[in-house]
Amino acid sequence: MIKPHGADALSPLLVTDAQEHARLSAEAENLPSLLLSSAASANAVMLGGGYFTPLSGFMNLADALSVAEKMHTVDGLFWPVPVLNLTSDTSLVEGVDRIALRDPNIDGKPVVAVMDVEAVETISPAQKDAITEQVYGTLDSSHPGVAVFQAEGNQCVSGPIQVLNLSYFETDFAGTFKTAVEIREDIAARGWETVVAFQTRNPMHLAHEELCRMAMERLNADGVAIHMLLGKLKAGDIPASVRDACIRKMVDVYFPENSVLVSGYGFDMLYAGPREAVLHAVFRQNMGATHLIVGRDHAGVGDFYGPFDAQEIFERIPAGSMDIEIFAADHTAWSKKLNKVVMMREAPDHSPDDYVFLSGTKVREMLGDGIAPPAEFSRPEVAQILMDHYRAEAG
Repeated sequence: MIKPHGADALSPLLVTDAQEHARLSAEAENLPSLLLSSAASANAVMLGGGYFTPLSGFMNLADALSVAEKMHTVDGLFWPVPVLNLTSDTSLVEGVDRIALRDPNIDGKPVVAVMDVEAVETISPAQKDAITEQVYGTLDSSHPGVAVFQAEGNQCVSGPIQVLNLSYFETDFAGTFKTAVEIREDIAARGWETVVAFQTRNPMHLAHEELCRMAMERLNADGVAIHMLLGKLKAGDIPASVRDACIRKMVDVYFPENSVLVSGYGFDMLYAGPREAVLHAVFRQNMGATHLIVGRDHAGVGDFYGPFDAQEIFERIPAGSMDIEIFAADHTAWSKKLNKVVMMREAPDHSPDDYVFLSGTKVREMLGDGIAPPAEFSRPEVAQILMDHYRAEAG
């Protein structure tokens, strides 16, 4: 199986020994507390599950600046996006060496991790802007990732952590949420060697389904791992529970048995385009995938990135930075000429009128009106789940 990123073995930070867990939980109740942002809490979950291997905790300012500018830490570890714990109020943790990190996303704000504080540093406005522009490619506050990052505090609290739980993901998405450790174990149990990962924050329509098939066939893969984001999204995105139901229905009806592994991970979407695409590749290598499908406008939002920027960034990173390989895909759509889904670059004789195209706005309007999109766009079983969702939203 493919090795984890930058290590010979995964380094999940979740405390699984019962006695150690009980000891740390008791200790945490008497420690000074820091209420995390949603993004930092999701980072703790990713550290706990091994997706951020080989990191041991939250980055300090020097590493954050180095990662933003050069895509590697001060010590030379390749990493595409800073992993930060930002706050605006450090009054309760100044001068202490150990703190409890509390979860903002669960009632009662329980402790999600215990942290050894190595540094509390102020990020200057110029440094915050530099990180923002290098990671997101813009300072435009209409970019949802930029808005979230800029709204977080300018105090950077760094150091190694021990994770006590995996937040709401374990309970709200039982059976779907999996750690990198669990997915590696599943891949090994299936005997898969070549594994294609597909990242999604949306329900999968027919073009996505066929793209997974194309990648599996062309790479002679043993299976595909459909890996959905379960964390916070921007307003208007389909809720994770609905996406989960859509994807599982599609897999159950239209894929051969034991050819697809469906799971999800607990991370708040950044919408950082190329940089987030590389981070997605790190996640997938750590969970055991050998290939990641990177399609048109991967992890993008609006018009902030070029359609293939997320593929081109992989051509610029230093050789040997990661072991996972990229399956670079073009936009896929139903061809009226060929009566099947094709990648557009592979159909040079086609004009736009030769494809079945529906905008996201049009699809939402149809679903909201109880009208199923055409079979060339969406499976009827998937469309029904989405229509039920929009109907329920409308009351």
